[in-house]
Amino acid sequence: MAHGLHRQGFHVVASARKPEDVARLTEEGLDAVRIDLDDPASIGDGFRQALELSGGRLYGLFNNGAYGLPGAVEDLSWEALQAQLRTNLLGWHELTRLAIPPMRKQGEGRIIHNSSVLGLVAMPYRGAYTCSKFALEGLSDTLRLELHGSGIHVSLIEPGPIRSRFRENAFAKYRQYIDKTHSPHRANYEAMERRLKKEGDAAPFTLPPEAVLKRVLHALNSKRPRPRYAVTVPTYAFAFLRRVLSTRQLDRLLRKASGSGAR
Repeated sequence: MAHGLHRQGFHVVASARKPEDVARLTEEGLDAVRIDLDDPASIGDGFRQALELSGGRLYGLFNNGAYGLPGAVEDLSWEALQAQLRTNLLGWHELTRLAIPPMRKQGEGRIIHNSSVLGLVAMPYRGAYTCSKFALEGLSDTLRLELHGSGIHVSLIEPGPIRSRFRENAFAKYRQYIDKTHSPHRANYEAMERRLKKEGDAAPFTLPPEAVLKRVLHALNSKRPRPRYAVTVPTYAFAFLRRVLSTRQLDRLLRKASGSGAR
């Protein structure tokens, strides 16, 4: 995303949590700062550095840093769910709060959150991630209403499966937080582990990151950016089915689509 926007002529300030990734982004020709979404002080320091690099102006903010924590809801400890929300929601919120004042001063700005199809519907064994995305959608809808007339637009990108290291990172978090041995969901976890460790695309209709870039460019360039942008067939399909099916009908479909964690 950072490189794609840079090629389109935007002055991009990329961020990463690990210092070695900040160094790599810099070597690749981007301005880059360190931001750890779990640490409010890091968010503040990184944001101030980004403003210095941009001469005090900020037109767009694209929030994308997140991870998934697979596991049954009853197996999510306080610590596990808190960690998921801290990274996927609270860090984004803090960064967004910092971005709004310079955008207000300019009289324009674009806030773009990378949500998920799981911000629209829930699936088994994805409760922590779904919780973070449902909360993000509600917070973003409220912010959009509150910023009406300010010149600052808020958009949500809602992708289904996109090629990335998402499954690899999710598997690491699963091993960190979920006790499979003593769980009544152990058999389903074994099927889920096979999916998480699978090489290549694990889900149909998987698209490359450029599919998201196309929507972000529209949200940045359009005079009337959309509140929501769907990406991939599953998002379009589930958004439609959520409107036309009853809750019980949708539940049956989502259980089948999940394959008890295997899909």
